[in-house]
Amino acid sequence: MSEERRLIAVAVDRQGRVADHAGRAQRWEVFDVWPGQAPVNIYAIELAEKAVLHHWHVTEYPERHPLHVVDLAIAATAGEGVIRRLGERGVSLLTTGESDPELAVKAFLAGDLPPGKPHDEHSCGGEGHQH
Repeated sequence: MSEERRLIAVAVDRQGRVADHAGRAQRWEVFDVWPGQAPVNIYAIELAEKAVLHHWHVTEYPERHPLHVVDLAIAATAGEGVIRRLGERGVSLLTTGESDPELAVKAFLAGDLPPGKPHDEHSCGGEGHQH
């Protein structure tokens, strides 16, 4: 476990499970993680369709995204572009096969996060997000 406090965001779908696609996720549950303590779900980030990472990271404007304040993001899959662009803002993005958001955070903290599914670049339009 880290020696410092962290904010960890987990993409969630309408059923409350870890969302399949980081770039298309509109809801993110944010967990506050203090050293030696269990993670606490403190708030959710609700994004408009035009603010999902898939769209935001290919825009020309440099404004920060609401997810740029967290230390780590977790989803079931993520494209290389989203991973890279979050990384440019100091946010690591990991993928997981765990479907429960809280269990995903706990597994990460234990160093035992199950790997995510492969990302299908073709289905999301690829790096350039051609629509």
